[in-house]
Amino acid sequence: MRSALCPFILAFVALLVGGCESNDEIPVQKGSIGGLEYEIKDHIVTITDCDHSIAGKLEIPTTIETRPVNGIGEHAFERCELLTNITIPSSVTSIGKGAFEYCGSLTSITIPDSVTSMGRAVFSHCKNLTSITIGNGVTSIGDFAFSDRKSLTSVTIGDSVTSIGDWAFFRCYSLTSITIPDGVTSIGDDAFAGCRSLTSIRIGDGITSIGAGVFFNCTSLTNITIPDGVTSIEDQAFSGCRSLTSITIPDSVTNIGYLVFNDCTRLSAVTFLGDTPRMGQKVFNNSTPTIYRKPEAKGWGDTFAGRPVKLISEKP
Repeated sequence: MRSALCPFILAFVALLVGGCESNDEIPVQKGSIGGLEYEIKDHIVTITDCDHSIAGKLEIPTTIETRPVNGIGEHAFERCELLTNITIPSSVTSIGKGAFEYCGSLTSITIPDSVTSMGRAVFSHCKNLTSITIGNGVTSIGDFAFSDRKSLTSVTIGDSVTSIGDWAFFRCYSLTSITIPDGVTSIGDDAFAGCRSLTSIRIGDGITSIGAGVFFNCTSLTNITIPDGVTSIEDQAFSGCRSLTSITIPDSVTNIGYLVFNDCTRLSAVTFLGDTPRMGQKVFNNSTPTIYRKPEAKGWGDTFAGRPVKLISEKP
């Protein structure tokens, strides 16, 4: 009897499960207000598009139809080229990828503390953007987030940021200095590549690796502090930093990659505070520094990567 009933029981259960799945679908309501298109799903409002004829200043509403505006969707304001200023309300918690890409007239932006998530290329190609303040809620700056902003001169990164994505500030030609908070543990490849006006940078104590090409062709960089926690400096990290004259490598660094100091034509002194690290090929290609080391450090010979090695006490 039990085996005969099994097929009917299983069919009944499957019917119930199928019915539950169809009832779980959350309806999406769409609408528009003040040139903005939006959708409401599960009582959450997301801005999805913008009328490209809107010019000047725009204030995104805090609520629509009595519901909080929590999200700015992917590409929502892309190519809204007449907008000069956008106010993001404190109700917003997420900004999708490419949300403000190619907003050519946008000059400044403040990301409120409520925002915890930003997608890639959020402000990419905003050619007149000069100032960015990233609130303390953001934990990650996505790939290409602020790339190709040739007018950007000021960036404030919130203390909650833990990672900076690949090419995040690529070719921000006018950026002169930046401080990376201690909470940042990861900086993506080429994150500051081509920032040719960048003269100094302080890297937070949380960093353990300097990624490939991070400061590639930062031709004005004269000063950088590498924290003690860094264990690896990846390929071409400082390649083309032609204004860099000296640098100190902490004793935590055990690996130096390929062409790390390539074409650093003014580099005259590299001081190592620890034992000799592993090294890639052509570390000092087209660069002629003298290497300085501590007397008690191990593994050093008369040369390192083709450059002469002396004691720190011999530094001029």
